[in-house]
Amino acid sequence: MTTPSRWRALTHHQLFWPVAILVALLLVNVPFTPDFFSVRMSDGHLYGSLVSIVLFGSPLILVAVGMTLVIATGGIDLSVGAVVAITGALACSHISHQKDQNALAGVLLAMGLGLLAAVVCGLWNGFLVARMGIQPIIATLIIMVAGRGVAQLITDGQIITINSDPYKLIGGGYWLTLPFSIFVVAVVVAVTVALTRRTALGLLVESVGGNAEASRLVGIRSRRIKIMVYAFCALCAGIAGLMISSNTSAADGNNAGLWIELDAILAVVIGGTSLLGGRFSIGGTVVGALVIQTLTTTIYTIGVPTQTNLVFKAAVVIIVCLLQSPKFRAKVFGGKRLGARRAAGPAQDAPPADAAPKMEVSR
Repeated sequence: MTTPSRWRALTHHQLFWPVAILVALLLVNVPFTPDFFSVRMSDGHLYGSLVSIVLFGSPLILVAVGMTLVIATGGIDLSVGAVVAITGALACSHISHQKDQNALAGVLLAMGLGLLAAVVCGLWNGFLVARMGIQPIIATLIIMVAGRGVAQLITDGQIITINSDPYKLIGGGYWLTLPFSIFVVAVVVAVTVALTRRTALGLLVESVGGNAEASRLVGIRSRRIKIMVYAFCALCAGIAGLMISSNTSAADGNNAGLWIELDAILAVVIGGTSLLGGRFSIGGTVVGALVIQTLTTTIYTIGVPTQTNLVFKAAVVIIVCLLQSPKFRAKVFGGKRLGARRAAGPAQDAPPADAAPKMEVSR
């Protein structure tokens, strides 16, 4: 394979442009923060901008991974932000009423209650979508709106603060010199990849997203698949809720996880998963979430005014999506080469007109 062919194959890889944009965003920070890539050790813990990006991006990665499977089935979940708030509110509320907030049994029970509530929300979303036939954007909008109210009821409209060292470990603690949340994210991502790429589950999810009715006719229980992915998405959001409330040692029912559903959807799209359903990429989603978090860090690093940071963020996301579009790249970057090829005649390496299209398998 020649060098141009290798380069062409590399640029057509699903993760090329997300990774390229991530590297570009990281490099943009260097002129403003010369020691941006430096990592230092202090009190047995690693610190640095790169560590902070992964630390603060961990909740988004978790939510985006769950959102990937929902979108792969052709759905959407707008309730994840409210689930984040409910989970954190339940856990912190239970801990705040304990005599000893450092009691491990009480902390584990609080976490279990929060995650149970998250799964119930996911099952409710899946029931409305799969069993009742309600459009996903409407079904999940119910908890998106009502969930904030539920979180406010749990906290009585106040910010609940706690002082629990075991609970603090989840989102703000360190283990083996690294933030503990990184290990939590690594385990969730690894389990998700193992289940979707080492078993038939991933193919079933893609089949349901490609054509749910055809999947049902061939014996795939598409309704159960949909309910399962909504429950899993809510579980990921619940873990993210524990992580966010743990990092601040407080539960804010009004602001916890606010608009994280939009960032999660953007991360999934940047990672190359189609909103129409079907093929998906967990690795692409992780890179997409890191792009979103790095962009947020870059906005503050270069001094973008607070009132315009959302506009700046939207502009960068549009650029990333355009660079991922084959049609856009062909028109902008391949126009001259295409014209030259047409003038010179048909390409010698062009496939025959009756050649069968190659099938690509997402990995």
